[in-house]
Amino acid sequence: MFGTDGQARLLAACVSDGEFRIASRHWTGGLILESLTVRLSLRLDGGAIVGTEVRAGEAGVIAVHATEEAWSQLLAEKPPRFFNDISLVVATGLATLEADPVLYAQYFPAVMRAIELLRPATSATPVREARPNGTFDSPVGRYVHLEVEGQDYRVYFEEAGQGIPLLLQHTAGCHGAQWRHLFECEAITSRFRLIAYDLPFHGKSLPPVGPKWWADDYKLTSSFLRAFTVGLSSALSLDSPVFMGCSVGGMLALDLARYHPEAFRAVVSLEGGLHIGGDIAELEMLWHPQVSNEYKARLMNALMSPTSPEAYRKETSQVYASGWPPAFLGDLNYYVTEYDLRDEASKIDTSKVAVHILSGEYDGSGTLEHGQAAHAAIAGSTWSAMNDVGHFPMSENPQAFLQHLLPVLDAIASA
Repeated sequence: MFGTDGQARLLAACVSDGEFRIASRHWTGGLILESLTVRLSLRLDGGAIVGTEVRAGEAGVIAVHATEEAWSQLLAEKPPRFFNDISLVVATGLATLEADPVLYAQYFPAVMRAIELLRPATSATPVREARPNGTFDSPVGRYVHLEVEGQDYRVYFEEAGQGIPLLLQHTAGCHGAQWRHLFECEAITSRFRLIAYDLPFHGKSLPPVGPKWWADDYKLTSSFLRAFTVGLSSALSLDSPVFMGCSVGGMLALDLARYHPEAFRAVVSLEGGLHIGGDIAELEMLWHPQVSNEYKARLMNALMSPTSPEAYRKETSQVYASGWPPAFLGDLNYYVTEYDLRDEASKIDTSKVAVHILSGEYDGSGTLEHGQAAHAAIAGSTWSAMNDVGHFPMSENPQAFLQHLLPVLDAIASA
């Protein structure tokens, strides 16, 4: 588990690690990681590590208690699913937190980085991207005006490729940049016209001009989301397009198959399910005046595979950190509160619209089990598990994702 030299390793690693230093800035208090038999700790003053003597219950102290077995899994070089992040272990009841909730949200990135530093060094080769100076990537972006529920929206989208139109919906609180790797895949763009859009209030799709949106709580609703997607397809004069979305978009894919089968030839649901559920009030730290966007960015790492390239995991998190703060929690109104196809999924007619579901092994939200349940309820659908991939397959590990996606697109193209 921690090993006999655990305290010394934790201290040395955190002192020298740039990521921990940035994540722990301004922290005055301490961190405790302990099981029934072993205890590691750090004392911090203004973000600087000043010692190891800390008591649980002191002001500014975050204590993480877990079983020996849980720590063993958490600190493995390749943690198993649901053990790649402390937040998931807490959710299973195998670990507990002793900390002020706001303080924990503020310094969760530092807590999780300290845990990562106790794992064996990975042997994975870092990914590199380099193209000749002046090289253009494939997508071209522009705006289209779209009327949804009586309001004009100026919607940004990027496109590349030719052939069957393929609409791409980003995850909650994010934007279309998540799909950038697909735009550079000739095996896709030679047969499909990719169109990745930003929902209003996301990315480059600015808020509408007219209503005082800043005086209302932002909430993404199922009626708006379905009307928006069908309306965008119509505004772009798409002929029998395919829809693919992830997370919120993965749920929307199944929603569209149920309520708008005439609008699409096929849907591809990434990390989809019939019902996620939960109490959105428990997610209030995702938009709290004392908690920065770093919290939700780092929390998204909990849903990614530890084997996905670090550079792409950090990029995925950075896109989350750059979003409008209320957008993520507002999008979860659809994902957590409104979306529920448990009584409707059996009515989806796959002779009218093909349904393909892909689920990542390490996704702790839209789990493998959620995907399997959706597949079982929708006659004629397909389902595949994506090993070593998490909640954001297209951005966290594009090469692994393509191995699962290309056969699905082959089937759609041949049909």
